[in-house]
Amino acid sequence: MMKTLSSGNCTLSVPAKNSYRMVVLGASRVGKSSIVSRFLNGRFEDQYTPTIEDFHRKVYNIHGDMYQLDILDTSGNHPFPAMRRLSILTGDVFILVFSLDSRESFDEVKRLQKQILEVKSCLKNKTKEAAELPMVICGNKNDHSELCRQVTAMEAELLVSGDENCAYFEVSAKKNTNVNEMFYVLFSMAKLPHEMSPALHHKISVQYGEAFHPRPFCMRRTKVAGAYGMVSPFARRPSVNSDLKYIKAKVLREGQARERDKCSIQ
Repeated sequence: MMKTLSSGNCTLSVPAKNSYRMVVLGASRVGKSSIVSRFLNGRFEDQYTPTIEDFHRKVYNIHGDMYQLDILDTSGNHPFPAMRRLSILTGDVFILVFSLDSRESFDEVKRLQKQILEVKSCLKNKTKEAAELPMVICGNKNDHSELCRQVTAMEAELLVSGDENCAYFEVSAKKNTNVNEMFYVLFSMAKLPHEMSPALHHKISVQYGEAFHPRPFCMRRTKVAGAYGMVSPFARRPSVNSDLKYIKAKVLREGQARERDKCSIQ
């Protein structure tokens, strides 16, 4: 199954198996949107704007293979619990953000981690296989004075101990400290191409979207080789109905993959 996307004058086809969703969760004012901004365009905005829910999409051409990453930047207030549950169900990789100078935001991350494990267990039961949940716990604002710190690295690391699919990073979205490293580890845990990390691909603006077409002259024209990515400027959050269909399709794909694995073993 292929997903067809339009970008400028170029129509992009991304295999469904190469389409992923990253969900960013955490309390208000911890820097979720700032981390997403660093990921998408390498910028940091000083002005705080409360997030209701932002949806972004980035498309990659990595050594000739097309990938799509949808990013869901969620509200810290979560006024609609059912929507947050749906966001978790559709997520493939997770970033849980707290502020190192806020004990309350750390407690919220602990609650979120527990909720993700509980919600995803429902999907695991349907696929009848162990669920791997690539997840990063992210302590933001490590550029602040140690006198402001309310959460120690040791207690944060306890949240990820013993889980090879979970890692802890202390970052600064403002100073861009450890942000690239965090995404590299997250994508590695999810078995996604390393080149999806911000520092490991060429960034193409939408007017050069034709570079994603497999024709050789497009590649020569942009003089880009290897891996490159483009933010889709017109991406819209899929409807609830689309998300439900996505979950169903995902369960079916994983079931079919499991059957193929059984056949190959026999």
